[in-house]
Amino acid sequence: MYARVTIVQVLPGKMDEAIGIFRDSVVPAANLQKGHKGHYLLTDRQNNKGISISLWETEADMTAGESSGHYLQQLAKFKDIFAAPPVREAYEVSVQP
Repeated sequence: MYARVTIVQVLPGKMDEAIGIFRDSVVPAANLQKGHKGHYLLTDRQNNKGISISLWETEADMTAGESSGHYLQQLAKFKDIFAAPPVREAYEVSVQP
């Protein structure tokens, strides 16, 4: 399994909006992608920071969304919410329950 981690800085006062878009639009769209195994959003309201973790069956499934434009389409939904460009990282999930 593989994980894409996206770290974002949210504009002050926009965290609830960001959470709503993530819950109501990003996750349902991800669920339609081949190999998508789950999604988490971690938030730090005090520092306006968010961390998205998406889980993928294979590395190819994870990178397919990047090459198809799916990932960028999802980021575009937050164009008026992010205070800075997001940071994207990829990991192999080495231990899981």
